[in-house]
Amino acid sequence: MFVVLLRFAENKDAAGTHMSGHQEWIRRGLDDGVFLLVGSIKPGLGGAVLAHGTSLAELEKRVNDDPFVAGNVVGAEIIEIAPGMADERLGFLL
Repeated sequence: MFVVLLRFAENKDAAGTHMSGHQEWIRRGLDDGVFLLVGSIKPGLGGAVLAHGTSLAELEKRVNDDPFVAGNVVGAEIIEIAPGMADERLGFLL
């Protein structure tokens, strides 16, 4: 599984220009079953995505397709986690 951190970057002020494409990118990730959770990094630092069921290479390609990443609105960092234990409600991640 992966945590993707999307921290605001140099072109943060262009977020509005790319917002509809970014929201479509999020919807596609959710619809494809790759994104499990999407939210904001507080306080207003960017966003984060919990991703599962994909390879690192596939996720890197997906993240690079985000209009926010392509437009340098955010910089992306992907953290890979090898789950070892989980609450039973998250057992599908193991």
